[in-house]
Amino acid sequence: MPYPQKMLNDNETVAVDLHPHWWYFSEPVLAVVGSIVLAIVVFVLTDGDAQRWLGFVTLGLIVVSAIWLITRYLKWGTTNFVITSDRVIYRSGVVSKRGIEIPLERVNNVMISQTVVERLLRTGDLMIESGGETGQQRFTDIREPDRVKNLMHAMINENERNVFRGTEGGMMPFGGGSDVASQLEKLEGMRDRGTLSPAEFDAQKRRLLGG
Repeated sequence: MPYPQKMLNDNETVAVDLHPHWWYFSEPVLAVVGSIVLAIVVFVLTDGDAQRWLGFVTLGLIVVSAIWLITRYLKWGTTNFVITSDRVIYRSGVVSKRGIEIPLERVNNVMISQTVVERLLRTGDLMIESGGETGQQRFTDIREPDRVKNLMHAMINENERNVFRGTEGGMMPFGGGSDVASQLEKLEGMRDRGTLSPAEFDAQKRRLLGG
């Protein structure tokens, strides 16, 4: 199920809308397969009362693991990791919904965590550090996290560039005094990502420091 268009703001567009990677199903699928294999072993190697009672147990394991798989599928279908032109959105839940929204301008850093198996399967975890109360958020089973990370950085750069171009004289709309350190850090990040040229960075730094 795609992310509902009615949840978007005016003029907001979706760049990425992902469900979790199929690796998300690995545990319940292994449980189903293991239960079936165990049932076959019980049928082949036992007989009489032992086969009957062990058969009930293995049947119960198959039913429980199948319910786990169905539940996981329903959760998969209602979990969206979305990057829009304005926000990073995570939304999940079959009945009750749980959501996280991080404005792109508050994203400070994006990191990837992958095991060897996850690298081979092109999946992994994405960790987003942001300003405000959210701090660091971890999003698991993201498809092609390298591509998602690069896209997110590109969109952050484009948003910052649009803000820079849209202000009078190309000056960033910084506030004052007590937040100078964080504003300077943001300027340095824009310079390092190539959003600002060295000359633009120096001009903004002088303005910020009152030089």
